[in-house]
Amino acid sequence: MKYTLHEDFSELNAQEWNDLLKDSVSDTPFLRYEYQHAWWEHRGGGEWKNAQLVLVSARDDEKLIGIAPLFISEYDGQSALLLIGSIEISDYLDVIVRADDHARFVSGLLDFLASNIPDNWSAVDWYNLPDSSPTLATLNIESANRGWTHHEENYRPTPRIALNGDFDEYLSRVEKKQRHEIRRKMRRAGESGRGVRWYISNMADVESEIDSFLSLMEQDSGKAGFLHDSMRAQIRAVIHAAHENGWLWLAFLEADGRRIAANLNFDYNNKLWGYNAGVDRAFMDLSPGWVLLGHVLQWACENGRAEFDFMRGDEEYKYRFGAVDRHVMRVKATRG
Repeated sequence: MKYTLHEDFSELNAQEWNDLLKDSVSDTPFLRYEYQHAWWEHRGGGEWKNAQLVLVSARDDEKLIGIAPLFISEYDGQSALLLIGSIEISDYLDVIVRADDHARFVSGLLDFLASNIPDNWSAVDWYNLPDSSPTLATLNIESANRGWTHHEENYRPTPRIALNGDFDEYLSRVEKKQRHEIRRKMRRAGESGRGVRWYISNMADVESEIDSFLSLMEQDSGKAGFLHDSMRAQIRAVIHAAHENGWLWLAFLEADGRRIAANLNFDYNNKLWGYNAGVDRAFMDLSPGWVLLGHVLQWACENGRAEFDFMRGDEEYKYRFGAVDRHVMRVKATRG
Protein backbone atom coordinates (compact mmCIF):
# COMPACT_ATOMS: atom_id res chain seq x y z
CA MET A 1 0.00 0.00 0.00
CA LYS A 2 1.50 3.34 -1.08
CA TYR A 3 0.79 6.36 1.11
CA THR A 4 0.88 9.94 -0.17
CA LEU A 5 0.92 13.19 1.79
CA HIS A 6 -1.07 15.86 -0.06
CA GLU A 7 -0.51 19.58 0.17
CA ASP A 8 -4.00 20.54 -0.91
CA PHE A 9 -7.48 19.07 -1.38
CA SER A 10 -7.19 19.71 -5.13
CA GLU A 11 -4.75 16.80 -5.35
CA LEU A 12 -7.60 14.36 -4.62
CA ASN A 13 -10.59 13.70 -6.86
CA ALA A 14 -13.90 14.56 -5.19
CA GLN A 15 -15.88 11.80 -6.91
CA GLU A 16 -13.28 9.16 -6.09
CA TRP A 17 -13.26 10.34 -2.48
CA ASN A 18 -17.06 10.17 -2.17
CA ASP A 19 -17.24 6.79 -3.93
CA LEU A 20 -14.83 5.34 -1.38
CA LEU A 21 -16.84 6.94 1.43
CA LYS A 22 -19.99 5.08 0.32
CA ASP A 23 -18.24 1.79 1.17
CA SER A 24 -16.36 3.11 4.19
CA VAL A 25 -16.66 2.05 7.82
CA SER A 26 -18.27 5.43 8.64
CA ASP A 27 -20.27 7.02 5.82
CA THR A 28 -21.50 10.36 7.18
CA PRO A 29 -22.06 13.76 5.56
CA PHE A 30 -19.21 15.21 7.62
CA LEU A 31 -16.73 13.00 5.77
CA ARG A 32 -17.80 13.93 2.25
CA TYR A 33 -15.19 15.74 0.17
CA GLU A 34 -17.22 18.94 -0.11
CA TYR A 35 -17.84 19.16 3.66
CA GLN A 36 -14.23 18.43 4.56
CA HIS A 37 -12.97 20.92 2.00
CA ALA A 38 -15.36 23.65 3.24
CA TRP A 39 -14.36 22.98 6.84
CA TRP A 40 -10.68 23.21 6.01
CA GLU A 41 -11.07 26.42 4.01
CA HIS A 42 -12.58 28.10 7.09
CA ARG A 43 -10.66 26.10 9.71
CA GLY A 44 -13.84 25.19 11.57
CA GLY A 45 -15.04 28.78 11.76
CA GLY A 46 -11.67 29.97 12.99
CA GLU A 47 -11.32 27.32 15.69
CA TRP A 48 -7.90 26.22 14.34
CA LYS A 49 -6.10 29.27 12.96
CA ASN A 50 -2.62 27.70 13.01
CA ALA A 51 -3.50 24.24 11.73
CA GLN A 52 -1.16 22.39 9.36
CA LEU A 53 -2.84 20.16 6.78
CA VAL A 54 -1.93 16.47 6.90
CA LEU A 55 -4.09 14.92 4.18
CA VAL A 56 -3.00 11.33 3.49
CA SER A 57 -4.24 8.85 0.91
CA ALA A 58 -3.26 5.24 0.32
CA ARG A 59 -3.46 3.17 -2.87
CA ASP A 60 -2.85 -0.37 -4.01
CA ASP A 61 -1.58 0.05 -7.57
CA GLU A 62 -3.96 2.79 -8.75
CA LYS A 63 -6.93 1.83 -6.54
CA LEU A 64 -7.77 4.25 -3.72
CA ILE A 65 -7.79 2.27 -0.47
CA GLY A 66 -8.02 4.87 2.26
CA ILE A 67 -8.00 8.56 3.18
CA ALA A 68 -6.93 10.08 6.48
CA PRO A 69 -8.04 13.75 6.58
CA LEU A 70 -5.87 15.14 9.37
CA PHE A 71 -4.21 18.30 10.60
CA ILE A 72 -1.61 19.19 13.21
CA SER A 73 -2.26 21.79 15.87
CA GLU A 74 -1.40 22.58 19.44
CA TYR A 75 -4.16 21.12 21.58
CA ASP A 76 -4.56 19.96 25.16
CA GLY A 77 -1.00 20.95 25.99
CA GLN A 78 0.75 19.19 23.13
CA SER A 79 1.10 19.04 19.37
CA ALA A 80 -1.51 16.57 18.12
CA LEU A 81 -2.83 15.05 14.92
CA LEU A 82 -6.59 15.64 14.79
CA LEU A 83 -9.27 14.71 12.29
CA ILE A 84 -10.36 17.46 9.91
CA GLY A 85 -13.73 18.59 11.25
CA SER A 86 -12.66 18.56 14.90
CA ILE A 87 -14.18 19.39 17.26
CA GLU A 88 -17.35 21.39 17.69
CA ILE A 89 -19.32 21.52 14.44
CA SER A 90 -18.75 18.10 12.87
CA ASP A 91 -20.65 15.46 14.76
CA TYR A 92 -19.18 12.26 13.26
CA LEU A 93 -15.58 11.83 12.06
CA ASP A 94 -13.33 8.92 11.14
CA VAL A 95 -10.79 7.70 8.62
CA ILE A 96 -12.25 6.79 5.21
CA VAL A 97 -11.58 3.16 4.35
CA ARG A 98 -13.49 -0.07 3.69
CA ALA A 99 -13.84 -2.52 6.56
CA ASP A 100 -11.68 -5.17 4.86
CA ASP A 101 -8.80 -2.72 4.49
CA HIS A 102 -9.24 -0.87 7.75
CA ALA A 103 -6.73 -2.51 10.10
CA ARG A 104 -3.82 -2.55 7.65
CA PHE A 105 -4.62 0.99 6.50
CA VAL A 106 -4.53 2.41 10.03
CA SER A 107 -1.38 0.48 10.93
CA GLY A 108 0.39 1.62 7.78
CA LEU A 109 -0.87 5.17 8.29
CA LEU A 110 0.70 5.40 11.74
CA ASP A 111 4.00 4.09 10.35
CA PHE A 112 3.81 6.60 7.49
CA LEU A 113 3.09 9.52 9.83
CA ALA A 114 5.91 8.54 12.17
CA SER A 115 8.44 8.36 9.34
CA ASN A 116 7.26 11.27 7.16
CA ILE A 117 6.22 13.73 9.88
CA PRO A 118 8.52 12.51 12.62
CA ASP A 119 9.09 15.42 14.96
CA ASN A 120 6.21 17.87 15.26
CA TRP A 121 3.44 15.76 16.78
CA SER A 122 3.27 13.74 19.95
CA ALA A 123 -0.25 12.27 19.91
CA VAL A 124 -3.13 11.16 17.73
CA ASP A 125 -6.19 12.82 19.30
CA TRP A 126 -9.36 11.85 17.44
CA TYR A 127 -12.77 13.16 18.45
CA ASN A 128 -16.30 12.24 17.36
CA LEU A 129 -15.59 8.68 16.32
CA PRO A 130 -18.90 6.74 16.18
CA ASP A 131 -19.13 4.19 18.98
CA SER A 132 -19.51 1.50 16.30
CA SER A 133 -16.30 2.44 14.46
CA PRO A 134 -13.58 -0.23 14.18
CA THR A 135 -11.06 2.61 14.53
CA LEU A 136 -11.58 2.42 18.30
CA ALA A 137 -10.33 -1.16 18.58
CA THR A 138 -7.62 -0.72 15.97
CA LEU A 139 -6.06 2.30 17.71
CA ASN A 140 -6.13 0.38 20.99
CA ILE A 141 -4.26 -2.53 19.41
CA GLU A 142 -1.80 -0.31 17.57
CA SER A 143 -1.07 1.68 20.72
CA ALA A 144 -0.30 -1.50 22.65
CA ASN A 145 1.94 -2.80 19.86
CA ARG A 146 3.89 0.48 19.75
CA GLY A 147 4.12 1.10 23.49
CA TRP A 148 1.97 4.22 23.21
CA THR A 149 -0.31 5.47 25.97
CA HIS A 150 -3.93 4.91 25.01
CA HIS A 151 -6.96 6.77 26.35
CA GLU A 152 -10.57 6.29 25.26
CA GLU A 153 -13.70 8.01 26.56
CA ASN A 154 -17.34 8.63 25.76
CA TYR A 155 -17.28 12.16 24.39
CA ARG A 156 -20.92 13.03 23.70
CA PRO A 157 -24.28 11.25 23.40
CA THR A 158 -25.85 11.22 19.93
CA PRO A 159 -29.58 10.53 20.50
CA ARG A 160 -31.55 9.14 17.55
CA ILE A 161 -34.99 7.92 16.65
CA ALA A 162 -35.57 4.74 14.64
CA LEU A 163 -38.35 5.12 12.04
CA ASN A 164 -40.21 2.55 9.98
CA GLY A 165 -42.51 4.58 7.73
CA ASP A 166 -45.48 5.04 10.05
CA PHE A 167 -45.82 8.25 12.07
CA ASP A 168 -48.46 6.78 14.41
CA GLU A 169 -46.24 3.80 15.12
CA TYR A 170 -43.35 6.14 15.92
CA LEU A 171 -45.53 8.14 18.30
CA SER A 172 -46.71 4.94 20.00
CA ARG A 173 -43.12 4.41 21.16
CA VAL A 174 -42.91 7.84 22.77
CA GLU A 175 -43.77 8.09 26.48
CA LYS A 176 -47.54 8.61 26.78
CA LYS A 177 -47.49 12.10 28.27
CA GLN A 178 -45.01 13.34 25.68
CA ARG A 179 -46.93 11.66 22.85
CA HIS A 180 -50.07 13.58 23.79
CA GLU A 181 -48.02 16.78 24.10
CA ILE A 182 -46.59 16.43 20.58
CA ARG A 183 -50.04 15.81 19.11
CA ARG A 184 -51.61 18.61 21.13
CA LYS A 185 -49.04 21.21 20.12
CA MET A 186 -49.21 20.30 16.44
CA ARG A 187 -53.02 20.37 16.49
CA ARG A 188 -53.21 23.61 18.48
CA ALA A 189 -50.87 25.40 16.07
CA GLY A 190 -52.84 24.16 13.08
CA GLU A 191 -56.10 25.36 14.59
CA SER A 192 -54.79 28.70 15.86
CA GLY A 193 -56.18 30.68 12.94
CA ARG A 194 -52.78 32.29 12.39
CA GLY A 195 -51.98 30.70 9.08
CA VAL A 196 -49.53 28.20 10.53
CA ARG A 197 -47.88 26.11 7.84
CA TRP A 198 -44.60 24.34 7.33
CA TYR A 199 -42.67 23.67 4.14
CA ILE A 200 -39.32 22.49 2.82
CA SER A 201 -37.29 25.30 1.27
CA ASN A 202 -36.65 25.02 -2.46
CA MET A 203 -33.51 27.14 -1.97
CA ALA A 204 -34.44 29.33 -4.94
CA ASP A 205 -32.47 32.17 -3.37
CA VAL A 206 -29.77 30.44 -1.40
CA GLU A 207 -28.34 33.49 0.35
CA SER A 208 -31.77 34.70 1.44
CA GLU A 209 -32.66 31.27 2.83
CA ILE A 210 -29.40 31.11 4.75
CA ASP A 211 -30.06 34.59 6.16
CA SER A 212 -33.52 33.50 7.32
CA PHE A 213 -32.12 30.42 8.97
CA LEU A 214 -29.30 32.27 10.75
CA SER A 215 -31.63 35.04 11.95
CA LEU A 216 -33.80 32.42 13.68
CA MET A 217 -30.83 30.47 14.99
CA GLU A 218 -29.26 33.54 16.62
CA GLN A 219 -32.37 34.30 18.69
CA ASP A 220 -30.97 31.73 21.09
CA SER A 221 -28.48 33.72 23.20
CA GLY A 222 -26.02 30.84 23.30
CA LYS A 223 -26.10 30.37 19.56
CA ALA A 224 -25.83 34.12 18.98
CA GLY A 225 -22.46 34.12 20.74
CA PHE A 226 -21.39 31.11 18.72
CA LEU A 227 -22.25 32.82 15.42
CA HIS A 228 -19.28 35.18 15.17
CA ASP A 229 -18.23 36.28 11.68
CA SER A 230 -15.85 33.37 11.03
CA MET A 231 -18.42 30.83 12.16
CA ARG A 232 -21.10 32.42 9.98
CA ALA A 233 -18.81 32.06 7.00
CA GLN A 234 -18.21 28.43 7.95
CA ILE A 235 -21.92 27.65 8.30
CA ARG A 236 -22.67 29.34 4.98
CA ALA A 237 -19.98 27.28 3.27
CA VAL A 238 -21.39 24.06 4.73
CA ILE A 239 -24.95 24.92 3.66
CA HIS A 240 -23.78 25.76 0.15
CA ALA A 241 -21.82 22.50 -0.07
CA ALA A 242 -24.79 20.45 1.12
CA HIS A 243 -27.20 22.23 -1.24
CA GLU A 244 -24.97 21.98 -4.29
CA ASN A 245 -24.40 18.27 -3.72
CA GLY A 246 -28.00 17.33 -3.01
CA TRP A 247 -28.10 16.52 0.69
CA LEU A 248 -29.42 19.74 2.24
CA TRP A 249 -32.88 19.60 3.87
CA LEU A 250 -34.07 22.94 5.26
CA ALA A 251 -37.63 23.47 6.54
CA PHE A 252 -39.46 26.50 7.89
CA LEU A 253 -42.60 27.03 9.96
CA GLU A 254 -44.69 30.14 9.28
CA ALA A 255 -47.35 31.97 11.30
CA ASP A 256 -48.95 35.36 10.71
CA GLY A 257 -47.14 35.51 7.39
CA ARG A 258 -43.61 35.27 8.81
CA ARG A 259 -41.11 32.52 9.43
CA ILE A 260 -41.09 31.52 13.08
CA ALA A 261 -38.94 28.37 13.10
CA ALA A 262 -36.28 26.69 10.99
CA ASN A 263 -34.92 23.15 11.00
CA LEU A 264 -31.69 22.45 9.11
CA ASN A 265 -30.93 18.81 8.39
CA PHE A 266 -28.80 16.72 6.10
CA ASP A 267 -30.76 14.19 4.04
CA TYR A 268 -28.13 11.52 3.57
CA ASN A 269 -27.94 7.73 3.58
CA ASN A 270 -31.70 7.33 4.00
CA LYS A 271 -31.83 9.28 7.25
CA LEU A 272 -32.17 12.86 8.40
CA TRP A 273 -29.26 14.28 10.37
CA GLY A 274 -30.49 17.15 12.56
CA TYR A 275 -27.75 19.75 12.25
CA ASN A 276 -29.28 22.86 13.80
CA ALA A 277 -32.51 24.78 14.37
CA GLY A 278 -33.88 28.14 15.44
CA VAL A 279 -37.13 29.71 16.59
CA ASP A 280 -38.65 33.20 16.84
CA ARG A 281 -38.95 33.91 20.56
CA ALA A 282 -41.95 36.16 19.94
CA PHE A 283 -44.03 33.12 18.95
CA MET A 284 -43.28 30.76 21.81
CA ASP A 285 -47.00 30.48 22.58
CA LEU A 286 -47.23 28.33 19.42
CA SER A 287 -44.35 26.03 20.49
CA PRO A 288 -42.74 26.53 17.06
CA GLY A 289 -39.73 24.30 17.64
CA TRP A 290 -41.81 21.33 18.76
CA VAL A 291 -44.40 21.83 16.04
CA LEU A 292 -41.87 22.01 13.24
CA LEU A 293 -39.92 19.04 14.57
CA GLY A 294 -43.15 17.04 14.70
CA HIS A 295 -43.77 17.82 11.03
CA VAL A 296 -40.17 16.97 10.15
CA LEU A 297 -40.49 13.56 11.81
CA GLN A 298 -43.83 12.94 10.13
CA TRP A 299 -42.26 13.77 6.75
CA ALA A 300 -39.33 11.44 7.49
CA CYS A 301 -41.74 8.61 8.29
CA GLU A 302 -43.90 9.17 5.24
CA ASN A 303 -40.88 9.40 2.96
CA GLY A 304 -39.19 6.23 4.08
CA ARG A 305 -36.30 7.60 6.10
CA ALA A 306 -35.03 4.98 8.50
CA GLU A 307 -33.81 7.26 11.25
CA PHE A 308 -33.70 10.78 12.61
CA ASP A 309 -30.32 11.51 14.16
CA PHE A 310 -30.26 14.42 16.61
CA MET A 311 -26.47 14.13 16.64
CA ARG A 312 -24.37 15.39 19.53
CA GLY A 313 -25.94 16.76 22.69
CA ASP A 314 -28.18 15.61 25.51
CA GLU A 315 -30.82 18.34 25.38
CA GLU A 316 -33.99 17.21 27.15
CA TYR A 317 -36.37 17.72 24.22
CA LYS A 318 -34.59 15.03 22.22
CA TYR A 319 -35.56 12.38 24.75
CA ARG A 320 -39.10 13.72 24.99
CA PHE A 321 -39.38 12.88 21.31
CA GLY A 322 -38.27 9.33 22.09
CA ALA A 323 -34.61 9.46 21.10
CA VAL A 324 -32.26 6.72 22.33
CA ASP A 325 -28.59 7.38 23.00
CA ARG A 326 -25.62 6.27 20.99
CA HIS A 327 -22.29 7.99 21.51
CA VAL A 328 -19.30 9.48 19.81
CA MET A 329 -15.92 8.79 21.31
CA ARG A 330 -12.59 10.44 21.86
CA VAL A 331 -9.42 8.37 21.43
CA LYS A 332 -6.01 9.72 22.25
CA ALA A 333 -2.88 7.70 21.51
CA THR A 334 0.30 9.36 22.83
CA ARG A 335 3.65 8.31 21.47
CA GLY A 336 5.90 6.67 24.01
